[in-house]
Amino acid sequence: MATELHRYAEALLAHLAANGSAPPAAPGFRDISGYWLPPAVEALVAILAGEDPLEPLSRAAGRDQQQTALFLCLALAVSGQGSRIHASWLGTAFGELSLDQPVSHGQRSLWLAAARGAYGPAGKIFVLRKLDALAVQEHTEPEQWVQALVPGEPSVVVPPSLVDFPEMAEIPELAKPAIAAARLARLRARCAEITSARQADHDSSVPLDNSSGTPATTWAEDEPLAMLRSLIGLGGPAGPMASLNSHLLDDLRPGADPHLAAIALHVAAPILRGVAEELEADSRLEPPMTLTVPLLGHRIHLRPEGPDQPSLTAAEDAIVADGVVPRGRPWAAMVLIVAGVACLAGAVTVDSLLAAAGVAMIGLSCWQLWQRHKLVDADARFVAAQISELKELAEGAVWALHAYAREADDRAKQAADDSAELTRLIRRGPRAA
Repeated sequence: MATELHRYAEALLAHLAANGSAPPAAPGFRDISGYWLPPAVEALVAILAGEDPLEPLSRAAGRDQQQTALFLCLALAVSGQGSRIHASWLGTAFGELSLDQPVSHGQRSLWLAAARGAYGPAGKIFVLRKLDALAVQEHTEPEQWVQALVPGEPSVVVPPSLVDFPEMAEIPELAKPAIAAARLARLRARCAEITSARQADHDSSVPLDNSSGTPATTWAEDEPLAMLRSLIGLGGPAGPMASLNSHLLDDLRPGADPHLAAIALHVAAPILRGVAEELEADSRLEPPMTLTVPLLGHRIHLRPEGPDQPSLTAAEDAIVADGVVPRGRPWAAMVLIVAGVACLAGAVTVDSLLAAAGVAMIGLSCWQLWQRHKLVDADARFVAAQISELKELAEGAVWALHAYAREADDRAKQAADDSAELTRLIRRGPRAA
């Protein structure tokens, strides 16, 4: 008889998911002593037929109250008739959530169904109250929620004023306000994405909404229908269960189900308000009046009126020291000149060949002196170019610092708007959706 029961239960689920009704044939199985499923199936068929389910429901609940309630809540949700559940069934089926225990597959299935509107506003509020009672935000790090909402944040944010000096954007005094403002803007955008009018985009593909009364034909691989198959003994082994925090953080990540994201955002709202306030305060930090920046490998102190002359002079001295190769006296050329002159003098009285040797020596010494002069001149040109570039960069950096200061007011105003809008969005909560 168990085989007939499972066969009928499987057909029942298929019909529920297809058209929200029971199979046309009446149940052909007998009761199994002590087993909650046969009377639970009878109660479900009676509910779908508009009949009184009290007798089989009492028998099923007497054998396993929680399994019976879970079966009926999920079956009615899958059929698009979640509004027909009794108010007490949801609490019995759901049980208690805990921060110390993983979320059961049944709880997650009910959570998902309620989030998608299977039980109307009351079902969504039921899950919200369960989560609110745990005060999850008091037991987690704010950074976890921020990273879940806006993962992959850049380590450096280069504002428009520092495009030509990106290395300045890494200086903590300049980086902190820019990064804070950018992070706040991303958080606002992500919260707006979650709380926007997403229902219109998803209702057509999410049939588990009893406002339309349609069954869950596209939920074959989702948790509610999978859980139902497991309850009637047709599902495979249950997968690993995740903690409450893991589910909430996963629900916040980009690409997550928007209905689940709305509930997770409600839980994270107190954390995000605090984060938004901190980011707004950081984005309002006044830019420094003076700043030491690395330019061409040298640390130049910038002031509002221009580069600091002592630091600039020290950098120029370092450029000269690094750019000019020390060269001793041209002793070889000098010896050749002396020897050449001696040969020319000796050629008058001794041999004309000495004259040729003397001319060659003098010519070679002149060539060496010319090569030396070219090297010295190249060093001087290199040093002059480096010093000129350094001065130009230092002047440009001062103007970039002024532009950054002008941007600070606009950045602070935008951050205030982002913080206010973020607070408004999360205050609306999932009920507004």
